[in-house]
Amino acid sequence: MADHAHLAERAHPADHAHLAERAQRFEAHRGRLRSVAHRILGSLAEADDAVQETWLRYSRSDTARIDNLGGWLTTVTGRLCLDMLRSRNSRAEDSLDASLDAGMPAPAAPTDPEQDALLADSVGAALLVVLETLTPAERLAFVLHDMFAVPYDDVAVIVDRTPTAVRQLASRARRRVRGAPEPDGDLVRQRAVVQAFLTAAREGDFDGLLAVLDPDAVARTGTGVNAGAVAVARGASSAGPAAGIIRHAYVDGATGIAVVSDSGQPLRTLSFTFVGDRIAVIEIVSEPERLAALAVELV
Repeated sequence: MADHAHLAERAHPADHAHLAERAQRFEAHRGRLRSVAHRILGSLAEADDAVQETWLRYSRSDTARIDNLGGWLTTVTGRLCLDMLRSRNSRAEDSLDASLDAGMPAPAAPTDPEQDALLADSVGAALLVVLETLTPAERLAFVLHDMFAVPYDDVAVIVDRTPTAVRQLASRARRRVRGAPEPDGDLVRQRAVVQAFLTAAREGDFDGLLAVLDPDAVARTGTGVNAGAVAVARGASSAGPAAGIIRHAYVDGATGIAVVSDSGQPLRTLSFTFVGDRIAVIEIVSEPERLAALAVELV
C-alpha cells in the first residue's frame, strides 16, 4: 500500500478519493495476481515487481473502458511476466511455435480439464523444476490455463497467438510436466546435499559444487537469475563468507539454510528444490520485507 500512498501524495486533492477507491479495487485482486506471477516466474521478487508494474499501469489507465477488471489485470500481469521471462535470455523460443501459429490442429484425443487441474496442483516442487525447461509461451499457457482456468482465447491475446496455437503450447507443456521426475523427499539426504553444497562453496570447490547441482540448476535472488550448473557454481564459489551464523532451516516448508544474527534473526535464506540427489533450484532471499513474509524454522 506504500506505493498507493506515494501516488496519492502527488495527486490533486480532488483526485485522492478516486485514487483510493481504485487502490481498494486493485487490492482485491493483488493476491491472485501475485500467485499468477509467482507461478509463471518462479521468483517472489520478480512476481512482486510484475504486480507493482500492473498497479502502476492500472493507476494511469482509463478505467471506464475496463469491463472486466480481473481479466484486464491478469492480462497485463501475464504480458509483463512474458516479457520478463523472455528478457532472461536463458532459453529461446523453439521453432515449434512457428508451426503452431501456422495452424497445427489440436490433439485428436481431448483432455480432461479436471485431471489437468489436479496434475497442475499435485506436482509440487517438481513443477517448479520442469517449468524452467519450458519456453516462455509454453509456461504462460500452462500456468494460466491449467492452474488458473484462464480460457485459451484470453491466453491467446496475451501471447499474441491463435487459440489453437495456445492449446498446443499448453498441451506440450502438460506432456513435459507429466514426465517430470519426482523431487527427492528424503529430508536427511537433502540436508546432506545442502551441507555438501555449503562446504564446497566455502572452499571454492567448483567441481564439488557441480557434483551436487542438477545440470539445469537455477539460482534466483531479488536482483537476478543464474541458469545452468556452471553459472550457479561460479556464483556460489565466488561469494564471500556469510556475515552471520549459518543454520539449517525450513524456509516456507522447503529444505534450506538461514544466515542469522546473534539473536537468531534471519539475515538471508536459501531454500532448495531437489531432483534425485542434486539441487535443481535455489531461491535466495535477503531483502528485509521479503524475509519478514517467510516462515523460517531453524533446525
